Amino acid sequence: MLLLHSKQSLALPDTAGFAFELSARVVVLRLFGDALNWFALNNVLQLCAADTALACRLYQPHPELSPALELALPTALTAAQQQQLNDLAVRLDIELVYLPTAPVLAKPGVLVMDMDSTAIQIECIDEIAKLAGVGEQVAAVTARAMNGELDFAQSLIARVGALQGADEDILQQVLAGVPLMPGLTELVNHLKAHQWQVAIASGGFTYFTEALKQRLGLTATFANVLEIADGKLTGNVLGDIVDANTKARVVNELAAEYAIATSQTVAIGDGANDIPMLKAAALGVAFHAKPKVQAQAKAAIRHGSLLQLLYLLD
Repeated sequence: MLLLHSKQSLALPDTAGFAFELSARVVVLRLFGDALNWFALNNVLQLCAADTALACRLYQPHPELSPALELALPTALTAAQQQQLNDLAVRLDIELVYLPTAPVLAKPGVLVMDMDSTAIQIECIDEIAKLAGVGEQVAAVTARAMNGELDFAQSLIARVGALQGADEDILQQVLAGVPLMPGLTELVNHLKAHQWQVAIASGGFTYFTEALKQRLGLTATFANVLEIADGKLTGNVLGDIVDANTKARVVNELAAEYAIATSQTVAIGDGANDIPMLKAAALGVAFHAKPKVQAQAKAAIRHGSLLQLLYLLD
């Protein structure tokens, strides 16, 4: 039996509101997404429902988000059950997140984001390469690197090397057209209002991360420095390369710098070089990510806006 606790009706067909005293929970499932319906919910319940009644509520952490459905489970799910639920979510095209614990929005926290294809909708180096006339060559290497087929540092050196001699002006052309990921601005503003530190750790370039820092009021950004001489890209990266291990260190360093509990750390990214960062955080979220990344992250958001990250916080 499902007991729905809500002050409003669920945004699904033929739904009424109920009131029920929520029982003690051990873990929760949060379900959301445009394809969520009663058929999907029934399938989820068949996999995870206990013999007793399940308490349920609508969870709307931001006015621009539709309510998510939260199921309070009295016992933890086995690894096999979790995998079955993940497979079901993919098949039904819904978002389903299993949360044994979750960072608390009302307490100070840290969010570290990847930039390319996470905070923004493009891979900057691919767009630079297009303007430099080496787009296909560089994009092929980028795709292999994000899938974990190539060492990131070596792939970055190779891709930047292909840009040698390109005019510095193309960086501004790319920056002027950078499309932010939907929900980015709202997410950052909401977290900052709750005393969270928000940073970007990127294998991309400071030319773009610093612009985002100024635009969004971010705490910090970490990225690679393109060498420029006489108005041209030299094809070199200055200093140490920001790679997967650097990204992971950023999570812990920021938490220590701002005296934030490890349990309040969140990281979000899409590529193979984000995996160590996702594992370093208490909550690592694969966002619009490659299958390899989804498999190793604690949670995944496969569709929709960045603002949905708020569904994963208590």
